[in-house]
Amino acid sequence: MQSDATTVEAYLAALPDDRRPAIDAVREVVVANLPVGFEEVVQHGMVSYVVPLDRYPDTYNGLPLVMASIADQKRHMSLYLMGVYGDVGAEAFLRERWPSDKTLDMGKSCVRFRRLDDLPLDLIGQVIAHTTVDDLIAAYERSRAR
Repeated sequence: MQSDATTVEAYLAALPDDRRPAIDAVREVVVANLPVGFEEVVQHGMVSYVVPLDRYPDTYNGLPLVMASIADQKRHMSLYLMGVYGDVGAEAFLRERWPSDKTLDMGKSCVRFRRLDDLPLDLIGQVIAHTTVDDLIAAYERSRAR
């Protein structure tokens, strides 16, 4: 379910009552652990944490590079961790530390969850803190050089 909201506040206000607390809590963890230089925006119908174009404008599609996004989907909520996608070390860090009492429902970058209790928020904070703006730009440039 892609949102038509253009601001973070409008996105959050439009969330269903049963999902707003979980999205708010994940957002708080992301914001608290976000390295300096990222900006919170709504992009692709999700709350996203991006490298501003004035810092790095040379993207293939003219849009800011996304490090993480939070989205309300039809059957679940999602946390997209682009700082993990393509970074074998960051993915291993996440997978190795994921608690055994929680199921990791993950695609290439998308961690799907139905309830806030499905996520180890402390680990999510560590993963978010791991990727700096410079790290994300370097990973992007490596991927474009292939």
